[in-house]
Amino acid sequence: MKKIYLIVMVPVLVFVSCSQAQNEEKIPEPELIFQSGFEPESKVIPRGSDADIIGTDLSFSEKNDWVNDLDNNPLVGNFNLQYQGGDSTQRFAKIVPEPGNPENHVLWFWLNEPNVGGSKGRIQANIYGGKTGLKEFYQSVRIFLPEDMNTVRTFPEKIHWLTIAEFWNNITWSQNVPYGFRITLGLGKPVAAESDLYFILDGQDCQLFEDGSQKYTTLWSEINQNVKVPIGKWFTLDYYYKEGDAENGRFYMTVQTEGGQKEVIFNVTAFTHNSNDPNPNGVTDFNPLKLYTSRKLIDYMSSKDKTLQIYWDDFKLWKDRRP
Repeated sequence: MKKIYLIVMVPVLVFVSCSQAQNEEKIPEPELIFQSGFEPESKVIPRGSDADIIGTDLSFSEKNDWVNDLDNNPLVGNFNLQYQGGDSTQRFAKIVPEPGNPENHVLWFWLNEPNVGGSKGRIQANIYGGKTGLKEFYQSVRIFLPEDMNTVRTFPEKIHWLTIAEFWNNITWSQNVPYGFRITLGLGKPVAAESDLYFILDGQDCQLFEDGSQKYTTLWSEINQNVKVPIGKWFTLDYYYKEGDAENGRFYMTVQTEGGQKEVIFNVTAFTHNSNDPNPNGVTDFNPLKLYTSRKLIDYMSSKDKTLQIYWDDFKLWKDRRP
């Protein structure tokens, strides 16, 4: 006699509470803010003792106008090039044909003497005064360090100060802005002896006193000695910033040498705003392109008939893009 089995399918209901559904993070849609490859319609012009870039980079089809898409964008502040002193015999920023590839144009930072009160050297792109702080953004830029930068490897001291980008949340030079904080990206040399250069990164609270003096407190610092800074080769740096505290803040950076694989240099979870700020409001001021260092390093390069130089290309900035 055959046995007959009855299989009963019992539906399983999965209940998701309203609070759980509300707590699921909504991933924002990335928004391209601006892009430029510094092609000929882009021009560096003087602005008093500093400079600016105007024009439209026709190598891109959108978000490529330095004034309408960047300066007039309510998401970010006004762009300019700052020297803080000196003249063109000491420092300059120019758009020029790429060395070895005249069909392409690039932005050239050249720093030959300490131009800031004789004590340090500065060339930097400012995006300052944003009305809406960026709480999450992504930047990409191509960089070329010429052979002169190999001389930096022989500087007879450690290098902690050779800044190439800086992000402020909040600025540290206004008495009207409390809770100063910055993330500084630089090129470093961890020993006094000749050494390869490595990327260095730190996050610092800042206290501004009534006399204008400042006190920086380092909350965290990183150096990646597994990947040396490329010299004599184009490479791309991608940065991702997310505002947050020790558990939720993030700074992420990759490097990709032309023709090579993308490598993660930093993936930091830490404060990305002042550790005492009860109501952080995003990044309203930052230096996406920067060459800033001490007189001692500049003078050393000059003593070797070399100059600190950086070439920049294909600068792109997004709001809410993630790695």
